[in-house]
Amino acid sequence: MIHLQHGEYEAEVAPLGAELTAFRWRGLDLLWEGDPRWWGRRAPVLFPIVGRLNDDTLRHAGRSHHLPQHGFARDLLWETLGADGRSTSLRLRDSSETRGAYPFAFELTQRLELSDGGLQAVFTLANPGVEDLIACLGVHPAFRWPLPGGRRDEHQIIFEADEPEPMRRLKNGLLREATHPSPLTTWPLLLKDTLFADDALIFDRLRSRRLRFTAPGAPVVELAWDFPHFGIWTRPGAPFLCLEPWQGFADQEGFAGGFRDKPGTVRLAPGGARRWSYCIAAREALP
Repeated sequence: MIHLQHGEYEAEVAPLGAELTAFRWRGLDLLWEGDPRWWGRRAPVLFPIVGRLNDDTLRHAGRSHHLPQHGFARDLLWETLGADGRSTSLRLRDSSETRGAYPFAFELTQRLELSDGGLQAVFTLANPGVEDLIACLGVHPAFRWPLPGGRRDEHQIIFEADEPEPMRRLKNGLLREATHPSPLTTWPLLLKDTLFADDALIFDRLRSRRLRFTAPGAPVVELAWDFPHFGIWTRPGAPFLCLEPWQGFADQEGFAGGFRDKPGTVRLAPGGARRWSYCIAAREALP
C-alpha cells in the first residue's frame, strides 16, 4: 500500500489495480471502506471498457475476444514508478495476458498527487503500437453515504449546471434503447434508494464538470473532472455512493458492431496519447 499525506489530506493507493483505497480529510474517512457484504471495491479503474459489452465480447478485425464488465485494469498489478510521500505514479502495459482479451498495444499511467486543493489523479493513455488504439476509460470512486456527521436521508448532489438532457438506464448491464427524463433539471438532486432500483444513472450528454456531494452537518465533498460521461450508482440500502467520471459506457442492447464502431470510445494513432483527470476535495459542512 502506498500512503500519501499533505496538509489536511491523506490517501492510500494499492498497486493492485492502481486503486485509491482511502481518502481522508482532517482525519475523516470519506471514501467507502470496501465491505464485501455490500461491494468489495472502493475506487476501481475501468479500462479498456466502461460497463459491459454485448455478450461480454469485443469484436475487432474479424476476431472475437472475451472481455468482462469494466475490463481488466482493476484486477492487475500495476508497476509503481515512484512515490515521494505526497504523490505516486503507476503504470500498466499490455502483455500476453491482456492481448487475449484486448488485442491492442497500450501504456496507461496514473499519477495521484495531494495538494492543498485535494487529490488530483491524471491518467495518460499512450499508443506504442503500429495500429490505432481504441479504448474507454473510467473511474469508480465510492464515497460514504452517509458522510460523517450527516443523515442518510438528507444527502444531496449539486451539479454545476442544470442537466436537461435525457439519461440512460441499464438492463442486464447494457444500455436500454429508450432514454429517461433527467432527474438533474433542478438543483439539488435529493438522494434516495429508489433512484437506483433500476441500477445506475448514466449521463452520456452531461454539461457539468463539477459537483458537490453533502448533507447538513457533513463535510462537502467536491468532485471535478474532464471526462465527457458520468455515472451515479449504489445498491439500494448500501452505505456508499459511487460518483463516476467516464470516457465511454456500456453497449446498447442489440449492438453487434465492431469495437471501433462502439460509441464513447477514443482512438489514438500510433505514437499518440490522451490525458484525463479528476480531483477530489473537501471543505467545511454546510450550515
